[in-house]
Amino acid sequence: MRWSMEHKETWLHQTNPTAKLLLFLPMFVVIVFVHNPNVLMNWAVGFTVLFILFSGYRMKHIFLFLLPFLFIFVSTSSSMILFGKGETTWFRWGLIHITEESFYRGVHLGFRALLFAIFGLMFALTTKPVLLFYSLMQQVKLKPKYAYSFLAAIRLLPIMIEEFQTVHQALKVRRAAKANGFRSKLELVKRYAIPLLSQSIRRAQRIAVAMETKGFTNGRKRTFYYEVKLGKYDVYLFVVICMIVAVGYYMADVFPYVAVKDVR
Repeated sequence: MRWSMEHKETWLHQTNPTAKLLLFLPMFVVIVFVHNPNVLMNWAVGFTVLFILFSGYRMKHIFLFLLPFLFIFVSTSSSMILFGKGETTWFRWGLIHITEESFYRGVHLGFRALLFAIFGLMFALTTKPVLLFYSLMQQVKLKPKYAYSFLAAIRLLPIMIEEFQTVHQALKVRRAAKANGFRSKLELVKRYAIPLLSQSIRRAQRIAVAMETKGFTNGRKRTFYYEVKLGKYDVYLFVVICMIVAVGYYMADVFPYVAVKDVR
C-alpha cells in the first residue's frame, strides 16, 4: 500500500527533528497567550507562506491537507461569532446574536486554531518518524526500548489497515460483508474484530520477543545506524521563526487590521 506522496526535499526536511520539535512546542504556548487578533493574523500569513514554500509538496496536496483545518477555522470562528456575548450588537435574529466583541473573539479563535494546524502539518510533513526517534535517542537520551516500541507501533498501523481490507474483501466474496438488523451488525463487527485482534496479538508477541532477543531490555549503550546531528538548517529555522514573530508584532502595531488589540 502506498502512503507517501511525491515531494521535494527542502531545508525544512533537513532540520534536526528534536530541534524542530523544541522550536514548535513553545509556539503553541505563545499562541495561547496572545490576545491580539492582528498579531495572529500576521503570524498565520507568515507561517502559511513558510509552509507552502518549503514543505516540498504540490499546491493541490497542500490544499487537501489544509481543507479540514479550514473547516475547523470556519466552524470555530462562526460558533463564537453567531452565539457569543457582547455589548455592541451588530445583528440579532432569534438565537443568533452577532456583536462586535463576539466577532473579534471568533476571528481570534479561528486564527489560533489555524496556526495550530499549520505548525502541526509543517512538523508532520517535513519530519520522518524514524529520524525523529533516532534524534530523540541521540539528543534527548530517550531509552531505545521506548523509541523502537513507538516505531514498531507506527509500522503496525498500515499493516492493520491492509489486514482490514483483506478481511473485508474475503467477507465480500462470501457475501457476508453486509448487515441489516442490530444483531447481524454485532455479528459483522465480530467477524472483523476477531481476526484483526488475533493477528495483532500474534504480531505484538513476535515483536516483543524479537526486541528482547536483541537486548532492548537492558541499559547498555547502543550504536545507531543513523547519526542525526544539529546543523545550520536548525539555525535557519530559529532565525525564520524569530523574524516572523517579530515582524508580526511590528506590523500589528504599525498597520493593524482591526482597532481591537485585546479580545479578552
